[in-house]
Amino acid sequence: MRRLLTSLLIAVALVNSAPAFAMQTVPAGNRHAEQPDIPGASVRRTKGTKSSFDLKYEKVHELLATDRELMGKIRKVSSAYGINPIHVVGAIVGEHTYNVDAYDRLQAYYVKAASYAGESFRFAYDGESVDEFVARPQFAECNGKSDSYTLWSCREDVWESDFRGKSVGGKSFPNNRFSAVFFQPFYAGQTFGLGQVNPLTALMLSDLVSRVSGYPKLNEKNAGAVYKAIMDPDISLAFVAASIRRSIDDYKEIAGMDISGNPGLTATLYNVGNSRQRAAALAAKNRGAGTTAWPEENYYGWLINDKLDELKGLL
Repeated sequence: MRRLLTSLLIAVALVNSAPAFAMQTVPAGNRHAEQPDIPGASVRRTKGTKSSFDLKYEKVHELLATDRELMGKIRKVSSAYGINPIHVVGAIVGEHTYNVDAYDRLQAYYVKAASYAGESFRFAYDGESVDEFVARPQFAECNGKSDSYTLWSCREDVWESDFRGKSVGGKSFPNNRFSAVFFQPFYAGQTFGLGQVNPLTALMLSDLVSRVSGYPKLNEKNAGAVYKAIMDPDISLAFVAASIRRSIDDYKEIAGMDISGNPGLTATLYNVGNSRQRAAALAAKNRGAGTTAWPEENYYGWLINDKLDELKGLL
């Protein structure tokens, strides 16, 4: 039922945001006067490293300000995906302010990527690999979807409606995200690389990245290749840009809103994910309403808009 409602929301939203309807440009800046609450896990993680959000922000800002090669790559990849480079900068700054500490040198990412390239592991849960799992009959409706984004989005929807927190065929499944259950073979909450890309996100965006950047398509059966892609800064940046491009397109196509002029919103969506579902929910909220409800930034995106002038100075 949940999956059906999600699909209906998106389908109806697409109809109501057709070209006959005027595209609305989301205003610049933050909707919240003060920064929304920062999750406790992020607060505890930062305190545990004897750091602070201010110090982590300054560290990643310094990394970007002094690494001309990295900034050149950010501008190049942003141009390839048709987005302003400030969106990629915002995603990286947000990740390294609230989720991880910035590495002192970009080379550290290459070293770590190389170490994972030789690892032998797979995406699985309780002895069942993800490719075996998605072969279950519940996923049959996804089989005809050829694009990696719609294919894995469909599979994620099926997980939410048919498996999450349920017992199926005598096997119990955790009440947790699909990406957390099947795509983190080392420890919960793990993301990697310069943009902290989730493996499931990489699989979703694989076709777009292959088409635009020419990198080989990823396959869930080769977990090592997925991790190498999201750890290698050159490839990882393509996935960061592709994720932002996808969020902008989802809001245009589903909610009839142009968020490309608000880096705080693209940073928020980069942080929380599920841009399709969020755009559909916003479209449903605005349908027939007398006033327009704008998308809102979270704590992560709020910082990017608040520091926008300073971050633009990096470009």
